[in-house]
Amino acid sequence: MAQFALTTSAALLPFNRGAKQWPKLFPGLSKRYGTDLALFTSFRKKGVGFVASGTTGWSGGVAELSEGETAPQSYVWPDKKQPRVCILGGGFGGLYTALRLESLVWPDDKKPQVLLVDQSERFVFKPMLYELLSGEVDAWEIAPRFSDLLANTSVQFFQDRVKVLHPTDHLGINGRSGSNCGGTVHLESGLLIEYDWLVLALGAESKLDVVPGASESALPFSILEDAQKVDNKLRRLERSNFGKFSPIRVAVVGCGYSGVELAATVAERLQDRGIVQAINVETTICPTAQPGNREAALKVLSSRKVQLLLGYFVRCIQRVDNVEASEMSTSGIAAEDDHEKYILELQPANRGLQIQILEADLVLWTVGSKPLLPELEPSGKPNELPLNARGQAETDETLRVKGHPRIFALGDSAALRDSNGRLLPATAQVAFQQADFAGWNLWAAINDRPLLPFRFQNLGEMMTLGRNDAAISPSFIEGLTLEGPIGHTARKIAYLIRLPTDQHRLKVGISWLTKSAIDSVASLQSTLTKVLSGS
Repeated sequence: MAQFALTTSAALLPFNRGAKQWPKLFPGLSKRYGTDLALFTSFRKKGVGFVASGTTGWSGGVAELSEGETAPQSYVWPDKKQPRVCILGGGFGGLYTALRLESLVWPDDKKPQVLLVDQSERFVFKPMLYELLSGEVDAWEIAPRFSDLLANTSVQFFQDRVKVLHPTDHLGINGRSGSNCGGTVHLESGLLIEYDWLVLALGAESKLDVVPGASESALPFSILEDAQKVDNKLRRLERSNFGKFSPIRVAVVGCGYSGVELAATVAERLQDRGIVQAINVETTICPTAQPGNREAALKVLSSRKVQLLLGYFVRCIQRVDNVEASEMSTSGIAAEDDHEKYILELQPANRGLQIQILEADLVLWTVGSKPLLPELEPSGKPNELPLNARGQAETDETLRVKGHPRIFALGDSAALRDSNGRLLPATAQVAFQQADFAGWNLWAAINDRPLLPFRFQNLGEMMTLGRNDAAISPSFIEGLTLEGPIGHTARKIAYLIRLPTDQHRLKVGISWLTKSAIDSVASLQSTLTKVLSGS
């Protein structure tokens, strides 16, 4: 019997009204599988093409499979006349741009067909990943599926990886703004997408290759899978160390916002069962933070006995075997993979400090990131997009990539400077605001209207410091910092408002209210029990 291989990164898409068109495209298919078919697999003699219809709101949108084994599969847009907008990346920049386009009022002949591509099936609200470790939120609350978020829109979604970009929109070669092709996107599944307008919002990935041993030994904390790996590792360490006197040792590399939030959350979770050490090359934590936030964080870290190693950088990380755990494993006692320990060599960044050697059961990496754009350029034409030294696309003030009037870039993919010439930080707040402008400027470009210059408005800074603890410094009241339970509540309300859709906000709001009510009742019962036992 012939063996077949599936293209696992193929586009897996929601399937509803477009299913009515499948009997016309594939006769006999509905008789065998019914009109609720969510997936169609097309077999060839040499392999399998995996295809799905992105029909959320449209009737059609079928990725055609060519007979030739090496020929690319060309995606057929449902309408040949409507503008075609392809958005790469489903983070704050990409998803919110798609939703902004959906919310705008369009002339009948100008409403664009929008296709969103992301390698994951879920949108991740990254500022709340820490709450997964503390158990405050469930995964579905901060990582809903794109298919659920886009169910009531005309936006199509492909779960796939971008392989190569081929822009053709060099200045001066196009005619009317809504008529000519702007280029093509080649996906790893083999699908070829021709677009009129492109949005680059691919984000960035953790940069672990700067220190020997970091890629093999450290865990990043950037995406949902990272948070789940860290949570699973902590659970295994907690289980294997139960009843022992040796504490769980966790090293957090980096003391920016992410490192401090992670150190505070892990220290609260482990309490007296663990030792958390935070390493930073700077001589202070969160060097760019508001003073109120920094002071609140220092107070919390001190109360949880987090050891700060400031003025050091990690020279290398080595993985070693825990002899005791290895003996347990060879004697038949399951030790899973927790017999591994790590040795970190710390080099002083300033004079007067000595080299430090740390031992850790878990190394968490929060330093550095690299945009994904450089990996997507064609090998024969490596300079088609103007990229800076960090790999971000240089844009003008309207978020259009310089020299490419049909490409917009935002978030980690964009190198945009403020009025003082400084690069805007790659934060969720910046990407969230840029998405609003990108959606509007796409509307303006398609309708031959003037584009608006992007102006970032710093609304303040927020950081979680554990369960029922956070710090907020709003920009509209100078010198004010909300911390503790008040800051925690304000932060959750602010993020609830920023969740992607009204329907998801409602479900999450009800869930959080329910949890809060349960926690309040449990706290009241505990207080009453103490009072009664004392009397």
